[in-house]
Amino acid sequence: MAVVRVLYFSLGWLFFIVGFIGAFVPVLPTTIFMILALWMFSKSSTRFHDWLFHHRIFGPSLQRWVAYRVIPMCAKILAVLMMLGSFIYVIIFIVLPVWVYVAIGLGMSAVALYILSKPSRVPYGSEEIRANRANS
Repeated sequence: MAVVRVLYFSLGWLFFIVGFIGAFVPVLPTTIFMILALWMFSKSSTRFHDWLFHHRIFGPSLQRWVAYRVIPMCAKILAVLMMLGSFIYVIIFIVLPVWVYVAIGLGMSAVALYILSKPSRVPYGSEEIRANRANS
């Protein structure tokens, strides 16, 4: 069991580093890697899970994801555009059987629909209610 925890912990740090780099590299997403890092830390280290969850920069978006499954509209647009661009690149520059193009297109469409199905904002009043409960 210790080997599994070490694997989760190592993957948590790997995803955190990639997500951190993504904060500075426009084509590399940040949030998804931070969500993965948070999940990996939840399986391996309460200390680092809590640190990342309450991080000054990355914490608020992770808290909104955990509480409400929120994906900001700009992130949705960027994700869908990047998938579309990747799919067009594959079609133009990579020779594959037609069924592979169809499989890639269906997979990307499923991911895009999942992303687009999530709310773009926290429900009205939810953060104020949660903040008031925490302060009482």
